[in-house]
Amino acid sequence: MGDRGTSNYSDVTDFILVGFRVHPELHILLFLLFLLVYAMILLGNAGMMVIIITDPRLDTPMYFFLGNLSFIDLVYSSVIAPKAMSNFWSVSKSISYAGCVTQLFFFTLFIVTEGFLLAVMAYDRFIAICNPLLYTVQMSTHLCAQLVAGSYFFGCISSILQTSMTFTLSFCASRAIDHFYCDTRPLQRLSCSDLFILRMVSFTLSGIIIFPTIIVIIVSYLYIVSTVLKIPSTEGRKKAFSTCSSHLGVVSVLYGAVFFMYLTPDTFPELSKVASLCYTLLTPMLNPLIYSLRNKDVKEALNKLLEKKSIIL
Repeated sequence: MGDRGTSNYSDVTDFILVGFRVHPELHILLFLLFLLVYAMILLGNAGMMVIIITDPRLDTPMYFFLGNLSFIDLVYSSVIAPKAMSNFWSVSKSISYAGCVTQLFFFTLFIVTEGFLLAVMAYDRFIAICNPLLYTVQMSTHLCAQLVAGSYFFGCISSILQTSMTFTLSFCASRAIDHFYCDTRPLQRLSCSDLFILRMVSFTLSGIIIFPTIIVIIVSYLYIVSTVLKIPSTEGRKKAFSTCSSHLGVVSVLYGAVFFMYLTPDTFPELSKVASLCYTLLTPMLNPLIYSLRNKDVKEALNKLLEKKSIIL
């Protein structure tokens, strides 16, 4: 392919993932850190799904959504982490053109789906706390399945649009993506095409995805707080807030990292990489910990599962 730094659009068959600009001596440390975090992601999210599937007491809308959240976290972190870890040992640090398309498509699909799912989970808590007597009627199995399917649908549409428009660009500058995975903004920097339409589409999609989901979350929690404050007993208020605190923690970490990354100027790519770490690896690692440590039902189900395993052994 000639020069590994630059190429014409017609010659592009792969890209180079620059990754983190650190001393080579730190690559082993970063690899071990990524490996530890990814192992915790696999263990935590797979464990959460097993607990939810195997314990009949967790057969409720809240845990149905939580199981899907664990699946999403498991998949989209797996799209990023293995390739990032392998590049710590790679000299070329290359990723094929098809591999880059695939990585961007699936990452966008699942991260957008997670945004919609978090809004769905906020709505679920709103119904559970503000209309508890109608909860089982309003949050029927059919509606829950539709809400989750809708989240995946919007994630898929967004991913198709974003990925197809990104890879219709002409990459005639450099093949070196200044990131540890294929993302839209670093890929745009490699293009010599007119980016106006792509940026307008990206901005519109971001508005359609972020603002409605944030509005649903904020409005749901305004109603929740208003309802909880009317509960006369301190114990009742504490119990109601405890069911929401985990969800709020997850929302804060995810949206905080996303906003930080996209508000960071292109002149500070290393800051964008750190922010990306928060929602590609840190959030999927923390989600099962947040929900298990602060959730009595999950802890009891986990203890029950561990007791069964010990009896079998």
